[in-house]
Amino acid sequence: MKLIGSPTSPYVRKVRIVLTEKRIDYEFVQDLPWDAQTRVSEYNPLGKVPVLLLDDGASLFDSRVIVEYLDTVTPVARLIPEATRQRIGVKRWEALADGICDAAAAIVIERRRPDPTQQSPSWMDRQRQKVERGLHVMAADLGDKHWCTGEAYNLADIAAGCALGFLDFRLPEISWRTAHPNLAKFADKLAQRPAFKDTVPQA
Repeated sequence: MKLIGSPTSPYVRKVRIVLTEKRIDYEFVQDLPWDAQTRVSEYNPLGKVPVLLLDDGASLFDSRVIVEYLDTVTPVARLIPEATRQRIGVKRWEALADGICDAAAAIVIERRRPDPTQQSPSWMDRQRQKVERGLHVMAADLGDKHWCTGEAYNLADIAAGCALGFLDFRLPEISWRTAHPNLAKFADKLAQRPAFKDTVPQA
């Protein structure tokens, strides 16, 4: 199978980490949706990454759909619990982490407007508030637990780690490490895992 995406996308990184943790062989094809020569829309009509191309030619898109599929491909290192209550807990963490990434990405895109006068400070402030509220809930829910759901390393931890890594990469001025030391400790622990080390976004 092939994974199409940008190495700086937190959603793509989430999928790459899941692929590694599940020990699934794949080819990573770098394609930036913003480039004039992009072919992403050929595989995803929404023009977004990641896109997973299966061996039978079918394509899957949206990181949440892709990682759910990947967790069924092999029983190795199951990342999404089967029990309903535990499963919903993991998916809630994923939704929170992805929501933080959505808001952070909105700020990044707004800042890229070539004319600063066209940028909306109020819009960016609204997105930043989403990020900060999300971090507050994330820190409160993590508490002093070893992992996000308190049981074992799973998709919740991967999603949260990707969100925190994206903030470090794109919005370093948000001092979440100082505000939430338990998240900082958690992120540093995740950074030691090979799957995280191998997917650190580079400018």
